Amino acid sequence: MRSLRGGLLGGVAALTLSGAALASPPGFVRDGVQVTPVDDLATAGLGLAGLQGGAPAMSNPPTPEELRTRAIYENYRALVDQSAAGGFGVFYGPPAAPVPGVEYHGYLRGKGSDQNIAVLVQIPDGFGEGGVPCVVTGPSSGSRGVWGAIGTAGEWGHANGCAVVLTDKGTGTGAHDLSADEVYLIDGTVADADAAADASSFTAPERGRRLAGFVEDHPDRWAFKHAHSRRNPEADWGLHVIRSLEFARWAINEETGRDHGWDDLLVIGSSVSNGGGATLRAAERRPDLFDGVVVSEPNVNPVFDPGFVIQQGTDAPLAEHSRTLYDYTTLLNVYQGCANHAPENASAPFLFFGYDPVLDANRCAELADRGLVTGATLAEQGAAAQAIINDYGIPQEQNPVQPIQWAIDVPQGISITYANAYGRAGVEDSLCGYGFAAVGGDLAPAPLSAAGRDLLFSVSNGIPPTGGVALINEDAPGGPLLNRFSASPSSGALDQNLDGALCLRDLADGEGGTAGRIAGGIEQILADGDLGGVPTIIVQGRSDAILPVNHTGRPYFGLNQRVEGADSRLSYIEVLNAQHLDTLNGLPGFDTRYVPLHKYFIEAHDLMLDHLVGGEPLPESQVVRTAPRDPGQPLAPQNVPPIAIDAPPGDEITFDGSVLAIPD
Repeated sequence: MRSLRGGLLGGVAALTLSGAALASPPGFVRDGVQVTPVDDLATAGLGLAGLQGGAPAMSNPPTPEELRTRAIYENYRALVDQSAAGGFGVFYGPPAAPVPGVEYHGYLRGKGSDQNIAVLVQIPDGFGEGGVPCVVTGPSSGSRGVWGAIGTAGEWGHANGCAVVLTDKGTGTGAHDLSADEVYLIDGTVADADAAADASSFTAPERGRRLAGFVEDHPDRWAFKHAHSRRNPEADWGLHVIRSLEFARWAINEETGRDHGWDDLLVIGSSVSNGGGATLRAAERRPDLFDGVVVSEPNVNPVFDPGFVIQQGTDAPLAEHSRTLYDYTTLLNVYQGCANHAPENASAPFLFFGYDPVLDANRCAELADRGLVTGATLAEQGAAAQAIINDYGIPQEQNPVQPIQWAIDVPQGISITYANAYGRAGVEDSLCGYGFAAVGGDLAPAPLSAAGRDLLFSVSNGIPPTGGVALINEDAPGGPLLNRFSASPSSGALDQNLDGALCLRDLADGEGGTAGRIAGGIEQILADGDLGGVPTIIVQGRSDAILPVNHTGRPYFGLNQRVEGADSRLSYIEVLNAQHLDTLNGLPGFDTRYVPLHKYFIEAHDLMLDHLVGGEPLPESQVVRTAPRDPGQPLAPQNVPPIAIDAPPGDEITFDGSVLAIPD
């Protein structure tokens, strides 16, 4: 690792720079980089109150500036709890004052010349004055667009005067309205696909005569960048983060008129969820580019190492850890609807939110008829489904969170998008009988409204259902229908399309054909755990219901210890009473169960900064024991104790080479 020459935020050593002539943009940068001075990099002028308030007003059609503001608003609110009682503006939140600066916005070429990866570098005024200039990576969480990490990595970076490097990782909110043949440009505006050409964020690769028949037979359908690019973009997320950093160094040099080498920049790899996984993969690939890494709830799929087990408290050791996202999510997609009827979930917040519980009861009945759950009563079948989920290494602590995620189609949408991505399927393949479309009052596919189309760039998370585009059961009896309210074609049972869910599940276990392609795609995204000695902190909530700890953060930590041994500088911090989507914590029932994981993500950055600049030790791996707030009470310091440098007795996470021991 390179050494730091001075302080970060001022008053230590000045930089010595070569003053060499500035280089042209890297060869993987497309022509047409946009350079825009802005008044506020962090919140587009919304500030704390604006982020907590109603959505900003939009013209008809919206301007690029309005789309930018709305995207920042939506992406901030999608990931963190915006309520003051939940800690917003107290334990975390954007800088109090606007952060003026300049944005460099462009496309990076992916491995395919027709693949555009959005990148945006935010450089604050006065960047690097008085110390070592800092750079923070912000690959988007989920499949969000380029603004996806503005409220996570961006929040800490802007509070500390860093340049923030945002990228959509080749997923993003790129979408193609196939019937209208309209796509989105880099600024979020809508354009005709012919006119946009290779300037579109995404155009379905089959467009033309090959797709014409599909569009005629399937009007009003949409193709999405993550699902339908035929690129398996996740395989190159690490590369995309590295290229975003290389673009950032060029932009910084262009903006400052100085030739910063990598030794002149303090680089902290950051982000959450998919973005956190992308940053870990980048650090595995190029550890020399990173001074430190801080990620939260990373979607990382570690290579399975049978040489160690995970043991929480006195529970039986778990040998079958490190299952992949596609594996455990397709399992949830089959069983969670039925598990909602387990007696233990009767008090789960927002149980059966927005739909009739009879639909989940029908799922139980069909699972029982097919011999996939046992039990003579609905409660027994629900309990059996819940046991199948938990016996798969998915901790019981996540159970109360899962019903609302089922209600908003989280496992359903992830299963469908990732099956397409890993299998490199096209939109016309309608994999397992699924499609994407808006729906009308009869729940059949219909055109998306003009307002919905215009706002999709800003409000979409990149994985339908999103922005008014829903999941469609193309094979529903009687014709295509909204998936949740559709019947299985084999039985005619109104069971939320169990046939489709089982098809996706079969692709996780099969060989050859599409299943073989999916297996090959998953093989491309596995993480090897070798961070090259980069100081790293992983923060994860034990109640994570999207990326369960036994298959992500825990085994990645164990794999890293096995690979790096005494050279490892990875700290794993597991937070009790914390789940994946902090934004849910503002809802009744969540507010008194869960604390903000984001608070610990921000704190971990501060600890990393103390380590890199001040030479302070990294925290020991540990469990942080939080206490949910009482009803009607705001979050207080006693609810969210700090991460300790020296883990308190009984809270240490230890690894002896064969057992990763996690305290209860």
